[in-house]
Amino acid sequence: MNIHEYQAKALLRSYGIPVSDGRAVTRAEEAKTAAGELDGPLWVVKAQIHAGGRGKGHFVEPEAGEKGGVRLARSVEEAAEFTRQMLGRTLVTVQTGPAGKQVNRVYIEDGSDIAKEFYLALLIDRQTSRISIVSSTEGGMSIEDVAHDTPEKILSFSVDPATGFSEFHGRRVAFSLGLTGNQVKSCVGVLKNLYRLFTDKDMDMLEINPFCILKDGSLKLLDAKMSFDGNAMFRHADIAALRDETEEDPKELAASKFDLNYIALDGEIGCMVNGAGLAMATMDIIKLYGAEPANFLDVGGGATKEKVTEAFKIITSDPNVKGILVNIFGGIMRCDIIADGVIAAVKEVGLKVPLVVRLEGTNVELGKDIIRNSGLNVIAADNLSDAAQKIVKAVKG
Repeated sequence: MNIHEYQAKALLRSYGIPVSDGRAVTRAEEAKTAAGELDGPLWVVKAQIHAGGRGKGHFVEPEAGEKGGVRLARSVEEAAEFTRQMLGRTLVTVQTGPAGKQVNRVYIEDGSDIAKEFYLALLIDRQTSRISIVSSTEGGMSIEDVAHDTPEKILSFSVDPATGFSEFHGRRVAFSLGLTGNQVKSCVGVLKNLYRLFTDKDMDMLEINPFCILKDGSLKLLDAKMSFDGNAMFRHADIAALRDETEEDPKELAASKFDLNYIALDGEIGCMVNGAGLAMATMDIIKLYGAEPANFLDVGGGATKEKVTEAFKIITSDPNVKGILVNIFGGIMRCDIIADGVIAAVKEVGLKVPLVVRLEGTNVELGKDIIRNSGLNVIAADNLSDAAQKIVKAVKG
């Protein structure tokens, strides 16, 4: 689960981590008052969407102006005008794709007198199952570009969970960034609190870019992106309350409410599979035979008829889907349950595209009989390769 920058800044502030004072607004009329509550004399106006690259992005609507989603205002009036231009407009960045995202919130914060910018992140290293700390002297840039062009400028190391964070971890980061004197002590304190926040709230990722030295020598975090482990949200009602459903794909949101593992993709063949490994194999073989999957969808081992029906409805709601492949290996999941769900969904939403069904495992013959006697125009498949070839042929003509 992701949250907005202004929400992340509030969390950082609650852990004693230095960030700028700011106000979030959802209506243009609120902007002048919000900006007036800050010290100035410079204000930074930031579009709030769940995507990076906002400063280099552009708005679809010409009324939003030519500047990107992060703008520097030199008066309260200018901050209010920038807010008016952004709210309700569609911001396109390298991470949103060409469709962009609508800006429903704007964050206005005090400007900072920056001397130098750094990059700092904490994330879960899946290879070591530990928290890794990543830092670089090249702040303000995409870390992917730094890794590609100048990998030697990135420091990355993991923290042993048996011992946890120690001050030498903070000093290691501080020295790699060229900090001196009291800045080293401040950096150690910032890292210690970031690590505590990261573990307390079950985060997946915490990215600070830029992490800055101001001209008075102090340290400040000027941006923050946070991602949380969705499986841990039952422990964090305060974090779950920060979820902004308007930032999520409607199909993925609907799937989450039925405990379905669904990710929308750009292809034309919808997939309904049980088991993440089988789902990946199904997507791969669709690509092997010359087409692209429209989604990843794992209905899980304990899916009910209602859950399968909802999964089918989500797939068919995607206008890009030109065909559907149902690939079920019944272990815990019974093939007759899948068959009942597919039939119920087709009767409810209709079937306007080719449908290939491959069933194997528990109650497979019963499942095939249900499909066969349903009166639906379903293409049967004997194995995964056969199923993929048949759906690709049906879609490609």
